[in-house]
Amino acid sequence: MSGTEEEHSEVSGLLGHVHGRLELFATILLAVAAVLTAWSSYQSSRWSGAQAIDFSKASASRIESTKASTKAGQQSEVDVITFTAWADAYAAGDEFLSDFYFKRFRPEFKPAVDAWVATRPLKNPKAPPTPFVMPQYKSAAAEQAAALVKEAEVHTADATQSNQRSDNYVLAVVLFAAALFFAGISTKLSRPRQRTWILGLGYLLFLCTFVWVLTFPISFSV
Repeated sequence: MSGTEEEHSEVSGLLGHVHGRLELFATILLAVAAVLTAWSSYQSSRWSGAQAIDFSKASASRIESTKASTKAGQQSEVDVITFTAWADAYAAGDEFLSDFYFKRFRPEFKPAVDAWVATRPLKNPKAPPTPFVMPQYKSAAAEQAAALVKEAEVHTADATQSNQRSDNYVLAVVLFAAALFFAGISTKLSRPRQRTWILGLGYLLFLCTFVWVLTFPISFSV
């Protein structure tokens, strides 16, 4: 065998070795990127489901808040009506009628009236105008409505966060798919340098995306 044939054989062998290594790296990238693409898709669907659940909870809390707020308004109207009647009897000195109305005050309202009467409103010009401005005046329904509004805000914030996490995983799916594309294209090229560049780009995209995905929270259920 001549020297030229030997050199040609060595070059062919070297190229075959290089092509074999590039094929191996491309196969590895295709396999791993495919798995992580499926995983990212699964996570995206999980967080999308969490978003829907949180929005449903927020909606339910707002509905209950509206009911509690309506109840608080109705109770407030009852307090105003009974207090007006009681105040007329109280100012007129009609103890029988004032006691009659006082016994019909809501339990939450009585402490406010007692505290207001203690300020001697008929003689003390600095007394509060009504018991409704006294710190003792409480409404469990109004407090419940306010608590439910805050609860709805928390669920809405959680839903927004879950939506962002779902979107991040969707973007990761796109990036992993791009890495798959580059890995697949590299197997179609004949020149080692071109294959190396394309495959390297695929690995760079894959590694950057993989590191980014490692910072994501995970939702898992069996």
